[in-house]
Amino acid sequence: MYRSIKTYGNNRGFSCAFRQHKATHSHCSLIHGYSLGFEFTFESSLLDDKNWVYDFGNCKWIKKYLEDTFDHTIAVDNQDPELDTFLLLEEKGLARVIRMDGVGCEKFAERVYFYVGSIVNDQTEGRVKLKRVKVFEHDANSATYGE
Repeated sequence: MYRSIKTYGNNRGFSCAFRQHKATHSHCSLIHGYSLGFEFTFESSLLDDKNWVYDFGNCKWIKKYLEDTFDHTIAVDNQDPELDTFLLLEEKGLARVIRMDGVGCEKFAERVYFYVGSIVNDQTEGRVKLKRVKVFEHDANSATYGE
């Protein structure tokens, strides 16, 4: 099995803020943010005609998706009791809110995995599988979704 890895490091500036509203025991219940990093592992048993698993030059759409979802945004859990407050900030032009079913590295990795994986599968007619997505808050904290 062949694997290739595409990384968008924390230095790329996907500046996303969020809070864990259920983490009442922790300062993580407060709005905080990171310049998130992402790592994509692509897998295939067959290489393309250029001997590649997935063409890294074709990843611009992935970067655009990450920018649209995680750059200068506030990711808010749909179950957050302050959801209306966050939406009011957006209504006033003070924030760009991305609503999600859960927030944090694990949920970010899951969301990106399903979005990117589906498109990669379609583009390559099933030849390439997105094996894993890893999301970094910083060097010490990360989470993955996938195999």
